[in-house]
Order: sequence, then C-alpha cells, then structure tokens
Amino acid sequence: MTDLTELGVAAIRDGVAAGSFTAREVAEAFNANVAAASILNAFIVATPERALDAADKVDAARSAGQPLGKMAGVPIGMKDLFATRGVQTTAASHILEGFVPEYESTVSQKLWDAGAGMLGKLNLDQFAMGSSNETSYFGNVISPWRRNDGGNAALAPGGSSGGSSTAVAALLAPAATGTDTGGSIRQPAAFTGIAGIKPTYGRCSRWGIVAFASSLDQAGPMARDVRDCAIMLEAMAGFDPKDATSIDMPVPTWEAGLSGNLSGVRVGIPREYRMDGMDADVAKSWDDGIAWLRDAGASIVDISLPHTKYALPAYYIIAPAEASSNLARYDGVRYGLRELPEGAGLQDMYAATRAAGFGDEVKRRILIGTYVLSAGFYDAYYTQAQKVRALIARDFENAFRDCDVILAPTAPSAAFALGEKSDDPLAMYLNDVFAVPASLAGLPAMSVPAGLNREGLPLGLQVIGRAFDEQGVLNAGLAIESRAGFAAKPEKWW
Repeated sequence: MTDLTELGVAAIRDGVAAGSFTAREVAEAFNANVAAASILNAFIVATPERALDAADKVDAARSAGQPLGKMAGVPIGMKDLFATRGVQTTAASHILEGFVPEYESTVSQKLWDAGAGMLGKLNLDQFAMGSSNETSYFGNVISPWRRNDGGNAALAPGGSSGGSSTAVAALLAPAATGTDTGGSIRQPAAFTGIAGIKPTYGRCSRWGIVAFASSLDQAGPMARDVRDCAIMLEAMAGFDPKDATSIDMPVPTWEAGLSGNLSGVRVGIPREYRMDGMDADVAKSWDDGIAWLRDAGASIVDISLPHTKYALPAYYIIAPAEASSNLARYDGVRYGLRELPEGAGLQDMYAATRAAGFGDEVKRRILIGTYVLSAGFYDAYYTQAQKVRALIARDFENAFRDCDVILAPTAPSAAFALGEKSDDPLAMYLNDVFAVPASLAGLPAMSVPAGLNREGLPLGLQVIGRAFDEQGVLNAGLAIESRAGFAAKPEKWW
C-alpha cells in the first residue's frame, strides 16, 4: 500500500470513504511522522490522541453507514493562533504560555465538524509578526528544504505560518490552517513548495483567532495542491454572527467548480511588479506562468497598479497601529503570564509582564503602532496610510475592468537562511512586497508552486482575484499547477 503520509486531503478523504484504509491508520501514520521530526520544530504541542479520537469517530460513522464530512479522516495541523478548547494556545508568545482556552475558534470547530482531526498546534512567528518564523518564543521552525550547493544551512520556512508550511512540505500533515495578514499564507507556501490561499476578507470567521491586525487578518488553508486547498476552504468558510466582519454569503462548491480551462479569461500582468534588480529566477518563473496561462486559453493583458510602491509603507503603519491596540489586552491580569515584582503597583505589573512576555519584534511593532496613533502623528501617518490603502483598492478595481485575475510572483526570492535577515528588519519586511497589496484591498490571493530556482529551492506564483472570486483564483492556480508539473520534494535529512 502507498505510504499514507504521501497522500493529500482528497486522496485521504476518498480512500477512507471507499474503505481502502481506515482513518485511524492515516492518523497513526501522520502521528509517527510528527514524532520523528522534532528537529524541524514545526509543532509547539502535538496532540496525537486528538487525531486518533477524531479518526475513530469517522471510522465508526462509516461502519454505521452515516454520511461523512468534507474532511472526514483527514488529520491536520492547526496554527497556534486558533483557540482550541482544552489545548494550549500561545500565538508563539511567552505572554500566553500555558493559556488553555475554554472555547473553540469558529474555523477550527468547522473543520472538526467536517471530520478533520488535530495532529497538534503549529509554530509561527510570535503573534503572526514575521516573515521567517524566527520570532517565535518556542524557537525557529526549520524548512525541510536544503540548497543544492552542498551546504546545509538551515532555511527559513517563511512566516508567519512557518510551522504550517514545514508540516505540509515535510509530510507531517496533509494540510494545515494558516492566517494571512500581509502574506503569511502565501509567502511560506512559496518558500516550501506547497499551495496556500488567502480568501477574501470576511470569508472565514476571525472569531477565536488571536488578533494581530483586525482589518487584515484572514484564515485560509495550506495544502499539497490546489484541489486540497479548495476542499479545506469549503470546510473553513462561512458566515459567523460572532464576527462582525464575517460576510453573510453562501459558501460555493469550489472543488466541484475546479477547471483548468481558462478560455475567455483575461490575466493581468502588473507592470509595477517588474522591479529593478528582480531576481532572475523569479522573473523567469513569472514568464513561465504567463506562458502556461496562455496555453490554458487565457489572454494576457498589461495592467497598471500605480500605487504599488506605497503598499508596503502603508501596511507597516496600519498593521502595527492595529496591533498596538489589540495587544493592549495582554496585561497579566486575567490570563497568561503575570510578572509582579515585589512591592509593585498595577502599572508596574503591566510593564513587567509585557517586558518579559513580548518578544523584540512584537515590541518593535507595538512601539511603531503607538507612535503613529499618537496625537501629534495620527494625521501625518495613520490617516495618510488609510488614504493610500483606499487608492490601492481603487487600483485593483480599475485593473479588474480589463482583466479577471492577476498573475505576479509570490515573493521576491526563494527561501533564505535563518539568521540571514534577522538583523535587518527592513530587509525582512521587503519579503512581503508582492503579497501586501492584495491584503490591503482584502482580495483573494493564492500561491502555487512554479518550479525550482538554480539552488534547487521552490518558487511560487501568485494569483489575485476579484473580491469573492475564489473560484477564479483556484482555477488559474490549477492551470498553473497542471502545466508546471511541480513534483519536487525536499530530500529527507531530519
């Protein structure tokens, strides 16, 4: 029999339903892979019994002839930003270490209701702030990939969903949840050769997800391929009255609607994304993507997104501003870490708890956010950034008059070595240059593997669609996937 950990979401779901193997056999196989890969540090907490319990319920339901859910028998990794009842939820921060929620996030509950099981809670950049998974209190996640130059430098798996990307790429899970604020699903997917989609803002409930920047955060799936992402997104999405930003719209049957035939589809190529000094391998993969989509029947049109160059600075004003507001709730009073120096008053406790509990990158963003929201600078920075955000959204509206989807690189480079950019925050922030505009506009966007660079590392292509046109994004992603023929896997060293 095929090694069960080689199978993705669709193959596991269909195999369990057909009786080719049991859900328990699948859970046991992935539990074993998780246990054997501790060196990758993808999981903060493993929950093998939870995966087995969910599998047993699926097997019992199948034996009784009961209908099975969309994710029946599929064990997944859960990014440790989603509250899970009875299981520690930390956002990879010391300030929440030991916090065990008494409630379940809406997205995770939907996945359990669909028959999925939980292999564990996945590592991430602290409070989702980072592009390399180097800001976690629980240590760096290591990518399973290595450069082909004979060196063995540990590579970044991307961020903030680095535990998710490593878990899927290293066959520790067939799929995982991620969250995307400014590229945190798409960039790690590109770095590790997997697929990931950020749906339209409001498609998936944010209730029970630890907040970073509330007007940007959006949950989405990360999986081996486009079909698996479509299946998982169907299970995750849907209206939630507990989330004021949730959109009350029916969830489409994205899997059933998948088609790689793009006849009549117009694909926009934004001229502003062709930047001076662009990595040659990234530029070639983009050109390859254009050729693949043309081969799928699409017409290629040149478009302009003139305010692109302002997206990154606007994002790094808006996101830290919202973070500084959201993170004010961590004060040592109600839950999580409490530092109480002898003889300290309330304000001293606040200061000591936050000083000990937040990491350097979180503190940096809180300081930036507090500064741009302060009385003397609010209009100069925050108000201006919101105006720029509106202009970026308008750029996309104008572009979509001439095209149906947009194709661009996911990231400006392949994975870099851990420590390579950690001393230069600005260089790290530039990793999000192609991902941030779609986040600011709240649009659906997906990364699909496009090939390997000259060092043997994965590169991703990004498809951006109109609001609520996840189907168009998935279909263009499928057309790329089927033509790229990406089958590379990291050579096992862990």
